[in-house]
Amino acid sequence: MTSRAPRVWITRAEPGAARTAARLLALGMEPVVRPLLAIQTLSPELPDLDAFAALAFTSVNGVAAFAGLSARRDRPVFAVGDATAQAARDVGFARVDSADGDLAALARRIAAGAAGPVLAAVAETPVGDLAAAVRGCGDGAGRGVAVQAVAVYRARSTGAAPPDLFDAVLVHSPRAGRSLANAGGAVFATAVIAAISPAAAAPLQALGLSPVVAPAPREDALLDVLQAALGKRDPRV
Repeated sequence: MTSRAPRVWITRAEPGAARTAARLLALGMEPVVRPLLAIQTLSPELPDLDAFAALAFTSVNGVAAFAGLSARRDRPVFAVGDATAQAARDVGFARVDSADGDLAALARRIAAGAAGPVLAAVAETPVGDLAAAVRGCGDGAGRGVAVQAVAVYRARSTGAAPPDLFDAVLVHSPRAGRSLANAGGAVFATAVIAAISPAAAAPLQALGLSPVVAPAPREDALLDVLQAALGKRDPRV
């Protein structure tokens, strides 16, 4: 028997799936790209940006969708994490602040740093209520820091079936976690499940599975826990 590279199922939507695949290849793993979600850009009527002190983005997908809807790049940006912040810079935003965390971290950064109302470009079905999270922080109440959300994209299910053979699966979002849970626990009996956050892991934990969870909601941390978990296994052919 000879050892082989572990096969890792990437469930996230494109174009993110391709970026993750490249990172897995660089780590000596075999990516299996079979997205459970697909991103569809929406066409809402955006409010007048002059009424807002800043913009907020909770994902790279939100940045891309907003950039296709508006040519304005003159508002400061609050981004949930470094990848989203870089995406905002890539489309032309000059003043970008990364919360380097999750929705709660983004809310704290907005409450502490926004000079007035914030327009958040989000998914049609967002992971959480950013406006409520900012209100809960309280810090920005005196400066009129309120968040208005506008849905600029939706993530729809692809209905993709699991690959025939995989050693691990990456769960990049709670929506992907729910889609995976619909496949049933038996599919993952011998696979490592690596989730980017507790919320992404929760639907699978409800099935009695035990995903490894990244200590921070970043892909770097996700791949670190994946490597550690796979290091305890010995895939063979």
